[in-house]
Amino acid sequence: MPPVARRHVLLAGAAALAAPRLAAAQDAWPSRPVRYINPYTAGGPTDTLSRLLCQKMAEISGQQFVVENRTGSAGLVGNQAIAQSPADGYTLGLGGIATHAIAPTLYARMPFDAARDFTFVTGMWQLPNLLVVNLDIPATTVPELIAHLKANPGRYSYASAGSGTTLHISGELFKSMAGVDITHVPYRGSAAAYPDILAGRVHMIFDNIPGALAQARAGRVRPLGVTSARRSPVVPDTPTIAETLPGFDMSSWTCLCGPAGIPPATVARISALARRALEDEGLKRGYLDQGATAWWTTPEQIADFRASEERRLAPIIRASGARVD
Repeated sequence: MPPVARRHVLLAGAAALAAPRLAAAQDAWPSRPVRYINPYTAGGPTDTLSRLLCQKMAEISGQQFVVENRTGSAGLVGNQAIAQSPADGYTLGLGGIATHAIAPTLYARMPFDAARDFTFVTGMWQLPNLLVVNLDIPATTVPELIAHLKANPGRYSYASAGSGTTLHISGELFKSMAGVDITHVPYRGSAAAYPDILAGRVHMIFDNIPGALAQARAGRVRPLGVTSARRSPVVPDTPTIAETLPGFDMSSWTCLCGPAGIPPATVARISALARRALEDEGLKRGYLDQGATAWWTTPEQIADFRASEERRLAPIIRASGARVD
């Protein structure tokens, strides 16, 4: 047999022998510990919610899910690490609205392609923001606030946890839909903004529910509206902003993702495990304690949702003038 032909036969034989082992490895997932990359700091809301999910998946599967906090560049560093990992299902992590729907428009240069460089498995949770205002603001409802802002254009400001965050985009969407003139004041995290809000130097914030609710329950700020399309079970008596501005919807959401190219059989197993975890009553209660709602989707649904969110948010981000070069 000619050397070239013999080499082709040997390669084909090796591939045939490897195929059953690969299929068995996929069918056995997870047969060893899984690394879960959280691109945000330890101890924050995403860390707490991630660890609740990883703990439940570990309980169900009998394998460890080890959370690794890989921070930097508003989540881009951690997601770059996810995208560059082996596509075997043993490195997964947290994607979401900031890194996969806002960042593609906000950043002039991205370290990854938000659509092509990932395997999307499922949604994980949704977490709306809560509009709270300084107690000196003469408004107890969203309509009253809008009327007051229109009567005083340019006089008031809103805080955020930084340009391009859902807190910022919530404010820009509110400005656009309500037709009001308020100034954006970015901070390094929402906690840093509250001293100025309480002192009246900044007047309101569209903060994630846990932080805003803690301030409201302490009587330091007044809650006016939830940014999700439907009322939050955490604050069921607080109206949505959409009840005043139909179509208003801005919630933080996250997804479980891995690098592009994870075999479909492995994706199916990860998806099934995540579904069992996210539908667990104990986990759902733990999420509600943090202001979040557990959210399972199919891989196809979360990929389509991510793309639709990028399209929806792009004109709002461009209109805000936010840009990172």
